[in-house]
Amino acid sequence: MKKPLTLPRLRTMKKEGTPIAMLTAYDYPSARLAEEAGVDLILVGDSLGNVVLGYDTTVPVTLDDMIYHTRAVARGAPGTMIVTDMPFATYRLGPEATLRNAARIMQEGGAHAVKMEGGAELAEEIRRLTAAGIPVLGHLGLTPQSVLQIGGYKVQGKGPDEAEKLLADAKALQEAGAFGVVLELVAEQVAALISRSLDIPTIGIGAGRGCDGQVLVFHDLVRYGSDIRDKRFVKTYADVGATIRTAISDYVADVKTKRFPEERHGFALDEQTAQSLSDSLYGGDSR
Repeated sequence: MKKPLTLPRLRTMKKEGTPIAMLTAYDYPSARLAEEAGVDLILVGDSLGNVVLGYDTTVPVTLDDMIYHTRAVARGAPGTMIVTDMPFATYRLGPEATLRNAARIMQEGGAHAVKMEGGAELAEEIRRLTAAGIPVLGHLGLTPQSVLQIGGYKVQGKGPDEAEKLLADAKALQEAGAFGVVLELVAEQVAALISRSLDIPTIGIGAGRGCDGQVLVFHDLVRYGSDIRDKRFVKTYADVGATIRTAISDYVADVKTKRFPEERHGFALDEQTAQSLSDSLYGGDSR
């Protein structure tokens, strides 16, 4: 049976130049499909707020939401390393409170690691988690939990000051013990510079070709949903949303026109039992 990646193996993949393929999943079937397809890592992202729960941002997602969905993913992908987002306002609370919340994700959800958005200001909390045996994946660039503060979904690192801060934050995360860093919507050259400057792997989403790995949202990759927006940094590999919509429309039409169910979809009694039942109910009149 396939076993989840270890942190030393991830570092080796970076050293050897082996790209890392990461994908989000939020439930048992998507996790199972992701594992069967050979992804290296599964991220139970708080993006579930947008693509599963119907929120406009990730902010309303709770710790209980993340634990619930992580449990389902863990059952679907027992042989894949699972990283779970710590949702809004469950960290930056001081090392002890953050540890309690991260421990719940690991113990109750079955995650192998947690992900936290932010830079050098998280160093103390990351050190506390890693000292307690909880691996941490960092996240820099566009940080969706802070989208209301940063003013929208904008490419990060386009100016020299921003680029220098991203690099300093990435080094601070590494020094604090993070095993990797997600770089989201970071200018390509800046992401490549950060990747070359770190010993730990970077995983990009909208950060170009210079990262050590890539991550996409499951629903974006296969266009699963009715309101999937085209994004420049996403490559779509299938349009299952259109397929599902057509299938459901065909089902509704068949029910309305009585084309479904057909005789072959039912389970008939043998003639003797059917006649006996008819006699008992209708006195032999089976009209």
